[in-house]
Amino acid sequence: MFDLQTLDDLSLLAETHELECKLARGQNGQGEVPKDFWPTYSAMANAHGGVVLLGISEKNGKFSIEGIANPNKIRTDLFNTLNNPGKVSCNLLSDTDVQTLTLNGRTILAVIIPQAIRKQRPVFLNNQPFVHTYKRLNDGDRLCSEETVRRMFAEQVEDERDIRILPHFGMDDIDMESLHIYRQMLKDEKPGHPYLEQDDFSFLQNLRGWRRDRTTGKEGLTLAGLLMFGRWSSIQEVLPYYFLDYQEQPEAKTELRWVDRLVPDGTWSGNLFDFYRRVYRKLIAELKVPFSVKDGQRKEDTPVHVALREALVNTLVHADYTGRLSVLVVKRPNMFGFRNPGGLRLPIEQVIRGGESDCRNRTLHQMFLLIGLGERGGSGIPKIFSGWQSQHWRQPLLREKDLPEQTLLELHMLDLLPESVLNTLRGLFGTDFDHVDALGRTILSTAMIEGVVSHSRITEICADHPHDVSLMLAKLEREGMLQSQGRSRGKVYYLPGSVPVSPEQVFTSAISSGSNEASSGSNEASSGSNEASSGSNEASSGSNETTKILPIITGTELLHRNEQGCLISPLLDAPIIDSLAALSPSLRDDLLLRAALPRAKARLDKENMANAILAICEGRYVRLSVLAELLQRDADGLRKIHLDALVKSQRIRRAFPSTPTHEMQSYCAAKSP
Repeated sequence: MFDLQTLDDLSLLAETHELECKLARGQNGQGEVPKDFWPTYSAMANAHGGVVLLGISEKNGKFSIEGIANPNKIRTDLFNTLNNPGKVSCNLLSDTDVQTLTLNGRTILAVIIPQAIRKQRPVFLNNQPFVHTYKRLNDGDRLCSEETVRRMFAEQVEDERDIRILPHFGMDDIDMESLHIYRQMLKDEKPGHPYLEQDDFSFLQNLRGWRRDRTTGKEGLTLAGLLMFGRWSSIQEVLPYYFLDYQEQPEAKTELRWVDRLVPDGTWSGNLFDFYRRVYRKLIAELKVPFSVKDGQRKEDTPVHVALREALVNTLVHADYTGRLSVLVVKRPNMFGFRNPGGLRLPIEQVIRGGESDCRNRTLHQMFLLIGLGERGGSGIPKIFSGWQSQHWRQPLLREKDLPEQTLLELHMLDLLPESVLNTLRGLFGTDFDHVDALGRTILSTAMIEGVVSHSRITEICADHPHDVSLMLAKLEREGMLQSQGRSRGKVYYLPGSVPVSPEQVFTSAISSGSNEASSGSNEASSGSNEASSGSNEASSGSNETTKILPIITGTELLHRNEQGCLISPLLDAPIIDSLAALSPSLRDDLLLRAALPRAKARLDKENMANAILAICEGRYVRLSVLAELLQRDADGLRKIHLDALVKSQRIRRAFPSTPTHEMQSYCAAKSP
């Protein structure tokens, strides 16, 4: 039963769920299903589900309860449309998913939209999947591209993506050394296995690397056989975007620098089996995990080794190799990162819980299982989580990204609750801290380590239910152990006396000068006007006619410019670029070079735009108006479409997290934890 009793409950819900509020009054005031409900239904179904409240309006995080005069009429109209295949491709709702609630004495409807399973996607409208399929992105309903819809259809129809027969491919496309090494590994794992008695061709057939279709009579090399044992050049003929990438980076931060890299370069086969063997050895090299002893024997294969092995196999067998992204494995001193193209086939909560499996490439998975690699029955991710828990490290972070579609797994080797942090919190709260449970301690420790904490951040690092996180945040705030700023999804919490830095604090010297140019957010600098955001020659050259320079009070130590023209504030951990006109010519030219691709293309995909933004914001905060000027984009659109998404995925951070839409908001590329 959906539980909503007060406006406070509604505020908690806004932090917990994908939430949409709609008036649903209708022309005669008796109520009707609003037309914009249906794109939201499609979008939430194709993403992670959500809740739509009918009879409530929301503006700037404030809720207004209008109520519904005739809820039964809306319920009837809703189900009539849901069961009309000409209007909606799939009805996901049952009677219990549409609930009548009373809030502040007025009746509203709560429509709980579940996530569509793979066999139900895409959920589309008006019998037009390539025109009316939506997906929930950045709290909005976005139309899906034709490529995205086609991929959903492929996922729906094909239980195994890797079993299709490849015409005109044969044994000449197989790297025989890889096949022979695999045979030896099978012999070591299962010495008496009957496959070992067969020749190479029959051996490959039994692995389902070569298959005959009984219905059509066609036979040949399967996609699984080519991916697992094929030659790089042959794989590329079938999958032009196929690419495997391992990077060992020397420092705990996101940067394009490595001390070791493995990519298909012609010196090795380039297939998945060879990639696995080479990369696993690199991952466990110098792994600082103490060995254990069992029955008097040293046990080298620790839970951490098992977790890394499973993470690597999991990445390879769940990848969508028709996607445009590469498979990427990263090793840093404090973390391991795994990325595969394609989203999860099951809800992320189910994947973490385990017990159910829906592998995208089942034949590949079976090939790894046969030689003792990987886990069966949906137990892989739980094994990874338990392996990390055995070292008391921070819970692994498993997440999805939509543009481009990918799955990310981060394994951080950081203590969840460092003793020094716990001691500081005990000193701050005294004996009250000893009565805080594990979830509360995690929240308080994260707030201390990271400065601010949000509901979404805690759900990423804890396995607790989102509703329990909401209740604990409210409890800690009520007891004075946390304070907060912002509303709804923008709400952040911090320790008493650790108020997040505000623009007014940073720019005290400018504001106290009474300058209109500094404090009003003049049209030229911050309104997103044509002059500031169009990227004209005058703007890009740093002309004073298009960008006002923030005035600095002479002699103040609070705010000053360095030799490159960046603002330096003791309240922030990096310099700020508030104006191109104030910068040194060398830095300005460097930024323009980093922005070259967006400046040259009026239409640019999100990943390339994200890469340009991150390059510009590396090691410094850059004001929104300056980013718009550099990238030749409208400032408001840049924030809503790109920057908010980058903040949500933790690839970029705001200088002022408690006031996300402030005119002086600035952005810096995120450092790895």
